[in-house]
Amino acid sequence: MQEAVQLGDLEDRLDAARSILVLTGSGISAESGLPTFRGVGGLWRTHRVEELASAAGFERDPVLVWTWYNERRLAHRAVEPSAAHVALAKIEQNAADFTLATQNVDSLHLRAGSRNVLELHGKLREAKCTRCDARRPFDDALDLNALEHACGGMWRPDIVWFGETLPADVLEAAFEAAGRADLMLVIGTSGMVRPAASLATKAVTQAYVVEINPEETALTAHVDRSIRARASDVLPHLVT
Repeated sequence: MQEAVQLGDLEDRLDAARSILVLTGSGISAESGLPTFRGVGGLWRTHRVEELASAAGFERDPVLVWTWYNERRLAHRAVEPSAAHVALAKIEQNAADFTLATQNVDSLHLRAGSRNVLELHGKLREAKCTRCDARRPFDDALDLNALEHACGGMWRPDIVWFGETLPADVLEAAFEAAGRADLMLVIGTSGMVRPAASLATKAVTQAYVVEINPEETALTAHVDRSIRARASDVLPHLVT
């Protein structure tokens, strides 16, 4: 009964909101059955993170890096958007001003039908050239025998690696959305990765911030409300 009261109030706030920002992390994709960042493939057990998710590691052994990212891409393609992904797409349809900022690179929000999506950490459905910044899509895996681009550069995953900065235009758009939002939903993120996590802090936004996460996070003490549940068990009840 107590949980129903919480969700009822959240539904009222959602209906009244003039501007909504949603921030999502790996937890929402885990509800689709997608392993978290370190859960795909066995390479994490025998290689350091610097070897698989950094520009220096890619320069040393691009085939090794792409072997792991191909595994991740295949894992993305093997799952479907969760009920939470679908619910967020429906909420967007009914909202006057809706922005979804995600730390995920799996494209599940887009596959669920979300449109105004800011992919803070990039996207694994594309590769980009290390030299000329050209882009190319790929569906299942990138051919390990075709990593060189015609300009002399190398194709690398179009994602943000450790030690790299987030795309300036995407980050600026996210902070602008946080600044005008009066309701923010923070879903499935640990709140440990910045600058994304700072979007939900009162130094950035004056929104009423609701965290939806089965576990306590680094943001819990700073939000207005925490709902200890899976997003797939909450968000569908907010869609009329």
